[in-house]
Amino acid sequence: MKLTKRSDKVSKDENQLGISRRSFIRNSSLAAAGGVAGASLFAPSFMRKAEAFPEADYSAPKVVKRTICSHCSVGCGIYAETQDGVWTHQEPAFDHPFNAGGHCAKGAALREHGHGAKRVKYPMKLVNGKWKKLSWEQALDEVSQQVLKIRQESGPDSVYFLGSAKHNNEQAYLFRKMVSLWGSNNVDHQARICHSTTVAGVANTWGYGAMTNSLNDMHNCKSILFIGSNPAEAHPVAMQHILIAKETNGCKIVVVDPRRTRTAAKADHFVSLRPGTDVAFVWGVLYHIFNNGWEDKEFIRQRVYGMEEVREQVAKWNPKEVERVTGVPEDQVYQTAKMLSENRPGCVVWCMGGTQHTTGNNNTRAYCILELALGNMGKSGGGANIFRGHDNVQGATDFGVLSDNLPGYYGLSEGAWKHWAEVWDIDYSWLQGRFDQNTYNGKKPMNSAGIPVSRWIDGVLENKDKIEQRDNIRAMFYWGHAVNSQTRGPEMKTAMEKLDMMVIVDPYPGVAAVMNGRTDNVYLFPATTQFETYGSVTATNRSVQWRDQVIEPLFDAKPDHEIMYLLSKRLGIADQLFKHIKVENNKPNIEDITREYNKGMWTIGYTGQSPERLKEHQKNWGTFDFTTLEAIGGPVNGETYGLPWPCWGTPEMKHPGTHILYDTSKTVAEGGGNFRARFGVERNGVSMLADDSYSLGCELEDGYPEFTAKMLKQLGWWDDLTATEKVAAEGKNWKTDLSGGIQRVAIKHGCIPFGNAKARTVVWTFPDAVPIHREPLYTPRRDLLPEYQTWDDSKAMFRLPTLFKSIQEKDVSKEYPIILTSGRLVEYEGGGEETRSNPWLAELQKEMFVEINLKDANDIGIKDGEMVWVEGAEKGRIKVKAMVTPRVREGLAFLPFHFGGEFEGVSLRDRYPEGCAPYVSGEAANTATTYGYDPVTQMQETKVTLCKITKA
Repeated sequence: MKLTKRSDKVSKDENQLGISRRSFIRNSSLAAAGGVAGASLFAPSFMRKAEAFPEADYSAPKVVKRTICSHCSVGCGIYAETQDGVWTHQEPAFDHPFNAGGHCAKGAALREHGHGAKRVKYPMKLVNGKWKKLSWEQALDEVSQQVLKIRQESGPDSVYFLGSAKHNNEQAYLFRKMVSLWGSNNVDHQARICHSTTVAGVANTWGYGAMTNSLNDMHNCKSILFIGSNPAEAHPVAMQHILIAKETNGCKIVVVDPRRTRTAAKADHFVSLRPGTDVAFVWGVLYHIFNNGWEDKEFIRQRVYGMEEVREQVAKWNPKEVERVTGVPEDQVYQTAKMLSENRPGCVVWCMGGTQHTTGNNNTRAYCILELALGNMGKSGGGANIFRGHDNVQGATDFGVLSDNLPGYYGLSEGAWKHWAEVWDIDYSWLQGRFDQNTYNGKKPMNSAGIPVSRWIDGVLENKDKIEQRDNIRAMFYWGHAVNSQTRGPEMKTAMEKLDMMVIVDPYPGVAAVMNGRTDNVYLFPATTQFETYGSVTATNRSVQWRDQVIEPLFDAKPDHEIMYLLSKRLGIADQLFKHIKVENNKPNIEDITREYNKGMWTIGYTGQSPERLKEHQKNWGTFDFTTLEAIGGPVNGETYGLPWPCWGTPEMKHPGTHILYDTSKTVAEGGGNFRARFGVERNGVSMLADDSYSLGCELEDGYPEFTAKMLKQLGWWDDLTATEKVAAEGKNWKTDLSGGIQRVAIKHGCIPFGNAKARTVVWTFPDAVPIHREPLYTPRRDLLPEYQTWDDSKAMFRLPTLFKSIQEKDVSKEYPIILTSGRLVEYEGGGEETRSNPWLAELQKEMFVEINLKDANDIGIKDGEMVWVEGAEKGRIKVKAMVTPRVREGLAFLPFHFGGEFEGVSLRDRYPEGCAPYVSGEAANTATTYGYDPVTQMQETKVTLCKITKA
């Protein structure tokens, strides 16, 4: 439903955001604000955009497009109105199943992307410290010649392809395929540094590493535990769903956070814990649950493996020890346990406050174990509801833009590569030959995880004899990535200076373009936003949504998939990359890419969402129920909005998608299921298959392993396959049978293709089989060592030496006495370059700052509003404004992480290409953050380090 305007008369100075761009520039105080561009930004030269893009003819016919917000992963629907090819108006879609007419500040300012004067307008190269305009042909020729030369000298792994959560699904899939054909696993994207510990921890607990329910299903919660999550600022439209639960369902809200956030203001119970003590706190909650017999004993018996080992660990966490480590008194821990136990079903929500730790995988598994103990999994109103950050960080993760996976989480084994070689219709031996053929510590690069984005700095700077690849990283593609979102800013600058070449592919220059300290060989390629192309995007709840193209590409920008095509032609891999993808006018066909991944993504059920089905859902937003997400009548009656994965089988099977994972109350054909049999059928003589639990209508009324051709024959179901399906399925399993026959037959008999097992609380392949508390590398609590020390250093994790104990052993807590953490602001997103380049948002938040407790401020001699130096424990320092506030507890400081354009007190604004500097600049929080990585995923530790604060 689109709102009817009160008037169709629109003057050139009017728009639906409340203030015209011209009025904004005339009246704004931005020009005088500290840390913001001076008045020269608003001079005539700044306004040259108007010459290239005259204002729309408002008498022209209005064309309305349906699109999806490109900021966070809630997936809000938008009606974008164009006139004469210009994006003139936007409205939140009141009939959209997720936002129902809601918008946050970022969503409301979205239209500026279609006019953004701060965009990169044409290809450029840094020459003698000045940006020089290039043609696309010259830029692509120069870059491709250099990377081919580096490949010849140092091997394919010396070129790093850093992808993006801002790509749509088709672009993300194509990007991973392109890097695979280049012959490298040195590829990654933002998920590594936001939710990689979620994916690892959750997938290794019950099978899939994603949100189990949905924002809409949270209406049915009786309790919600937020731990390391602040949706009131990070996901404001999600907060509307949460408040529906509170106001209409009596949902109890518990917020556990070191900082009193805006979400905490809505809590029934708020707990402030010391950063980095999540496992200790959760075990303290479970201590009371077990002692009072509040656990769901029958659920555990039927569907959980290893809870006795958890009980043994939890027993150590009596109230006194919990308070000693976390700082949370017994009554608050007990109240948390009681509130969650008395108000079921309930869900747990976490974000980067829980994931960005050296113990991130321990944290996420502890959250899952709490939900298992309470029996909250696989049911409406329960679940692990992980809120993702960028609009397509879920999709980009699913499509394998990762250094340790191929699309669909197939891994990097020979079998995984052969599966995708078959899907791509390319010779496996040719593909194998594209990779470095040497072995390093017994590992072949094709089958070993590449360097993750969190560690590319070390890939450049580390002694190459200590790296498990032929040579250091020599060239970097930053393809839609904010480098200021990564830790160790000063070392990053050093790494950039050492590179042979940097290539930045982005609508905006980004911090990478200005903090690098270089004078030459940095390239800027102008990519379009997602509103200048079309395709699918996956929301935080696994729903896949289709976007219309709103406007034609601005300036000389090109869509990412077109740039991939033009680059791959020059790299000699285009014929294989686009073998079954039609290319017209240098643009690969998006629908062909969708159909290609439909043929291969059997593991997580991205096979049923054809372009046609997704477009039908897009056309019928208003037919889906706001709570169940089920279409009520209409062309897609009975289907779940966005066909959330797994959407089993082929599109012809018409699987409705899976709203709630592991829900045994429905048939598999209707979106039901159970925990995945991913970890074997028994361990130490104990069965890991489910006991007396199975999805509705299942003919196997107990646990069973994953389906294979052999299993179909043993069950007598082989002849349910067609003759064609038999040929394709012979010797295959549910993940590798390209016909989909094995999945179809399993579902016909009420079974889920991946088997029926228990969730596991013990992950014997991880450093800590059962999660335990370990102190952060930079801990202020030296009294807790060595009792809760970190791990030993490792000679090789993800190809690189990784330090743990050698850092923790150095006591810097006296020189750096304040704990430093970071987080989001409602006005900005990610590294902030897009949103700080938006005048509507820049007006709302003009300066970088640090939150300091009143006592700390008084002890240091700082007043609110004064400039201070925040120096991290590794000497990186930033100059910011002090905000003295009780939001943070004594001994804690908080930094927002959306700023860039200043570096250790020095403005970098003059290093931007002319006209491209964002309206608001500020120091990057991660200039002051420090070393520290999770041993399972190499997640960076941004949520707890140490600092000192002094008056500037």
